[in-house]
Amino acid sequence: MLFGTLVLAWILPVPLNAVPLAQSISFAGIFFLFFLHGLRLPRHEVAKAMKGWQLQGIMLAFTFILMPLLGLGVSAIAAQFLPAALASGLLYTAILPSTVQSAVSYSTLGKGNIAASVIGSALSNLSGIFATPLLFALLLGSASGVVIGGDIVIKIITMLLLPFVLGQAVQSWLGQWAARQKKLLTICDRGVILLAVYVAFGAAVSSGSLEVISIASLALLVLFAAIFLGIAFAAAWFAGGVLDLPRADRISLLFTGAHKSIAIGAPMAALLFSPKIAGLMILPTILYHQLQLIASVPLAKRLAATQDDS
Repeated sequence: MLFGTLVLAWILPVPLNAVPLAQSISFAGIFFLFFLHGLRLPRHEVAKAMKGWQLQGIMLAFTFILMPLLGLGVSAIAAQFLPAALASGLLYTAILPSTVQSAVSYSTLGKGNIAASVIGSALSNLSGIFATPLLFALLLGSASGVVIGGDIVIKIITMLLLPFVLGQAVQSWLGQWAARQKKLLTICDRGVILLAVYVAFGAAVSSGSLEVISIASLALLVLFAAIFLGIAFAAAWFAGGVLDLPRADRISLLFTGAHKSIAIGAPMAALLFSPKIAGLMILPTILYHQLQLIASVPLAKRLAATQDDS
């Protein structure tokens, strides 16, 4: 669906005079998306996560400290071969939080610590509301020409934090309804993400900013995204070994730490970047996201098989 959205945005981009309206519709969807996040994240799970604070702390440190440092190195090398916005997009990918659904799914398939993966990825997403903009300001702000000013801070609070808090506040009344409507709300989730991607990429097509992407640079971007993913997996597995984590916890760290969320990345890009560069900035995240889904299947099966053999 993501690649289909990119193709649609390329063929039928958002007209320049319609970009403000399209962004307004996208922002309304983002507000609803984070309201659903707050509505569906049980408060007791957050409390339970605090009891396993050591493992959760390791997961958060890997996601928001080690991964950005690795991303700095990869993007610095990529900048020698790619347009600046695409290289910066690799670093933007590095500062995003973990996925929830895929990290838990692959941890389950690989026989990891499922509870730790659920809580760790949820806390990662919640922390990302604050951590990603701060890391962006620290690592990317000056390089991308975007400054985290008062207007962006207000956008983040009103579009991400406020709806999440509202969702938590009404969870007692609407939580059971949300649990029964899981399939419908999943469709809503994906629709909002696809809308954010379409608006960002379509606006970039209309503005002409995608003209810097050639077939060669696209192929190189895929290569760098794959290299980054491989480094992330290797670093997570190595870190788990150095910290002497139990095998199940090590598997959870592998997927929760190395995976990156397009569900946060696309809406956050809409808030942080102008329509001219947002499409370029999220393209590496889209590619990385697809690669992590493809690579995690054989990896999780391999981990499960070796555990059975032992």
